[in-house]
This record gives sequence, structure tokens and C-alpha cells, in this order.
Amino acid sequence: MFLAGDAAHIHYPAGGQGQNLGVQDAVNLGWKLAATLHGNASDELLDTYETERHPIAARVLHNTRAQTALSRSGPHTDALRDIMSNLIDTDQVRHRLGLMITALDIRYDTKADHPLAGRRVPDADLTTKGGDTRVHTLLRSGRPVLLILGGNDVPAIPQWHDRVDIVTAESRTDRWTIPGIGDIPAPAAALLRPDGYIAWAADEPTTAGLTEALTTWVGAPA
Repeated sequence: MFLAGDAAHIHYPAGGQGQNLGVQDAVNLGWKLAATLHGNASDELLDTYETERHPIAARVLHNTRAQTALSRSGPHTDALRDIMSNLIDTDQVRHRLGLMITALDIRYDTKADHPLAGRRVPDADLTTKGGDTRVHTLLRSGRPVLLILGGNDVPAIPQWHDRVDIVTAESRTDRWTIPGIGDIPAPAAALLRPDGYIAWAADEPTTAGLTEALTTWVGAPA
């Protein structure tokens, strides 16, 4: 049995965090269930739903409890609200709280070393042979995407061709903006999970670590 959304966590509703949390639960679990039912993944892939999403849910419950505490009446809470208001006037504090409440600072442990690995892929503008598009448009198929940028060679991965969409494109900006990090150079290649998180990336034309990432997130080679 897998629990998602309000079946897994109910809490203070202000700010829409529960809706965001529930949608991300469903998207995280959906593609993993589909891959397993199609025989393309092992039970270990389903186990990552718990390891990835449970800490995120626990964090939301933790910060909504804090919000509830701030809404109480009384001189002690009034003093706490005043202190929090002063802290939120600080750019660094406001930025950190914003990332937490919007869940844009999530980074899953994908076992890859690149700074993009485990983070949500930005919706960067791309140019392909078929015309202009955006990164998130590539995810509409619900399949993993191996995105090759900058005219680099496409890796030979015939064992996964039936399960991975391979897209060659040019990024219309040399740098990608990553919440919580800032601008970093666009990668030479990236393996995108169906939920929009980056399983593997490389800055140079290399396949180091790609086979391991494909096996973990897409399934064993055919």
C-alpha cells in the first residue's frame, strides 16, 4: 500500500503547501509504479518513493506546526511574531523560507556528483530540429529523457532505447538558474526522470555514471 497526499499527511492548510506536497507525491510515485508494472524496474525503485518523499512530508509538517504556533494569541506569541517579522525582513531569511515553503530547494539523493543531480530541472528554452521548445515540454510523454546539448555526440545506449526519449538540442542560454544555488553553466547532457528531477548530468561529453543512472532509474539493460 502506498499513501500520497492527504492520505499520508494532514496539516495546517495555509500557503498551499499540502496541495504542492500531494501533487509531488503523486508524480513521484506514478512513474515508478508504471515502470514496475511494465516490468522495467525492481522493487528498489518503489522503495525510493518512501526515502524521497517521507522526509519532505516530515519537513512540511514541521514548518506548518511552527506556523500554527505563530497564529496563537497571547503576549508570548506576540513577542515571537515580532521577532520572526524582523527576521523575515532579512533577504537571506526570506529567501530560505521561500525555498522551503515552495519546495524548490528539494534535492533527492540520486548518487550522482553533478550539482544538478537530484534537483528539479529548470524550464529552460531549447532549440531542436523540430523548432523551439522548453525542457518541461519534453516531459509530457511521461518517459525518462536523455537531453543532449551543445552538439555533443549521443551516447550509445541501445539497451534502453525502448524506454528513454533521446533529445538533442541547443540551450538558448548558456546558464541555467537553479533555486537555492543561482546560475550555473548548462550541462552537456542530462538524464531527466519523468517527474522532472535530474538523475544524472555531465558538463563534458562523457558517459561516466550514465549506465548506473539508467539502471537505477530506468531499469536493467534489455
